[in-house]
Amino acid sequence: MSDPLIHADPKQRFSSRVENYIRYRPGYPPAILQPLQADCGLAPGAQVADVGSGPGNLARIFLDFGCAVTGVEPNDAMRAAGERLLAGFPAWKSQAGSAEATGLPDASVDFITAGQAFHWFDLPKTRPEFVRILRPGGWLVLVWNERKVEANPFQRDYERLLLDFSLDYDSVNHRHVDPGLIQAFYGTQPVRSAVFGSAQSFDYPALEGRALSSSYVPEPGHARHGPFLAGLRALFDRNQHGGQVTFEYDTRLYYGRLPA
Repeated sequence: MSDPLIHADPKQRFSSRVENYIRYRPGYPPAILQPLQADCGLAPGAQVADVGSGPGNLARIFLDFGCAVTGVEPNDAMRAAGERLLAGFPAWKSQAGSAEATGLPDASVDFITAGQAFHWFDLPKTRPEFVRILRPGGWLVLVWNERKVEANPFQRDYERLLLDFSLDYDSVNHRHVDPGLIQAFYGTQPVRSAVFGSAQSFDYPALEGRALSSSYVPEPGHARHGPFLAGLRALFDRNQHGGQVTFEYDTRLYYGRLPA
């Protein structure tokens, strides 16, 4: 039986987690742009559709570089956060839409990007939509920040805590999107990849906010919320150094052309 406090619609799962997402989710290292410049001809002025744009964590990297970015986001609260946080960029636009129905014109973008989002898409419906909005020779760029679960005792224990107390972590974990599935989505074109390292350090309140930014972590009102936080506090106390713990990440980048 499904948990009634898990939102069945993936497009609405983050509505109650926006502020924690903004404050505590990692950004993306600007170094991800280097292979896109070298291999894809990414240059200032490129037209980018950031699909599943959320509060704009990935869009910001491309805006800082000088691209024109349209954020496509189905969740009203996430979209409003992105509009607020990126309002200072003249080349930023935001609209309601989804991967399956972006609302963008035919052949209107040079790049489609998706940060921390591709695993939520309905892939058979998404692919023709992406082909439709890409210009000939356009590129699809997929990015994930992935916790290095074996990097240190803290991260190993955190992974076990999620498996013990989370709502549906194992079923929605983006690690199930393996390179074979990604290659199948791209089709006959080769998919290139790169990995970049990054890290975040947290005191306990920030660690709690980081955990609660994830859609599978039980929120207040759920029977598992209190036990999860008790476990998180014990985990922090056991592993902290100078009042801090650290998440180490691999930022995984996949990119390639998307043929019709």
